[in-house]
Amino acid sequence: MTDRPESRCWDVWDRQHDPVADVDAPAHHGRVRDPRIVIAVPPELQILDLAGPLAVFESANSRVPDASYRLQVVGATGENARTHSGLSIIATAPISSIRPPIDTLIVTGGNMYSVPPEFVQHVRRLALGARRVASVCVGSFVLAEAGLLDQCRVTTHWESADLMARRYPDITVDADAIYIRDGNVWTSAGVTAGIDLALAMVADDHGHQAAAAIARNLVVYLQRSGGQSQFSTLLASQAAEREPMRELLAWLPDHLNEDLTVPRLAERMNLSERQFTRVFKAEVGVTPAEHVEAIRLEAACRLLETTTSTVDQISRDCGYSNPETMHRAFRRRLNTTPTEHRHHFRASEAVR
Repeated sequence: MTDRPESRCWDVWDRQHDPVADVDAPAHHGRVRDPRIVIAVPPELQILDLAGPLAVFESANSRVPDASYRLQVVGATGENARTHSGLSIIATAPISSIRPPIDTLIVTGGNMYSVPPEFVQHVRRLALGARRVASVCVGSFVLAEAGLLDQCRVTTHWESADLMARRYPDITVDADAIYIRDGNVWTSAGVTAGIDLALAMVADDHGHQAAAAIARNLVVYLQRSGGQSQFSTLLASQAAEREPMRELLAWLPDHLNEDLTVPRLAERMNLSERQFTRVFKAEVGVTPAEHVEAIRLEAACRLLETTTSTVDQISRDCGYSNPETMHRAFRRRLNTTPTEHRHHFRASEAVR
């Protein structure tokens, strides 16, 4: 592959110098009238990586008046793609037959070790003539191998994040995010995160209310924002083995503004403080204080993203002693502030 100067993700330089790119393919910036979405599937794939985004764009076409997404599923060859669940996917065409320009290219995840080099080359060719390019789950490895993620901040399935960081040192890998948009490059975490990614694309094209209508139709959450974690503290806590501990963990989120110190929690569990701390760490994996801070932080993020409550009110509702304490928690855990967090997600989800 031709050496390229350092740049923020990929840019017009690639179109002028890349031997695979179609030099006459126009660059697309901004909304297009008739968006053509090509979803490229490898020979082996996880079916939800494909079905999730397809369902979102299909719903947009039927529920958003000015949506006219033209969907095309293409494979590595003319043969059917195999899913991990045993179903076969019949692609409409091989990726080699697709000619730019296209609006959006999405590469699904699958078996990253079964992707032929020609598939990667054609992904690059189409990406360089597209307005935006995206990946679901480990589809990010195809984009990385195509040289489309250099200097980008991206995400992928958390199990593969370390491998991606080692294999592609020019890429900044965030193993925690559900999806990330870096310029015209969008990447998402595993499986159902492809739905979050597609909803964000619809919001980008047609506004927040359009995406909200689709989310309601699909009975999914719209507010699972890209900056939220793949690892929900509430979900992780369900792994506790003992019923009394699971009951405590389920009780905590609804009582964040109460006294949740170790003495009070130990008393609730009828254990000594020492025994409670030991059992909690063994079953949950973190100390009681660390868990309480994490669920308070998640609750604060959710309220900042979905309500107009003041920062002071949110800090009280989430059990912080004062707004400054919440501010320090955001700085320490998320490297941002409550106000910056709200501004970021309000800006990204504003009605266009």
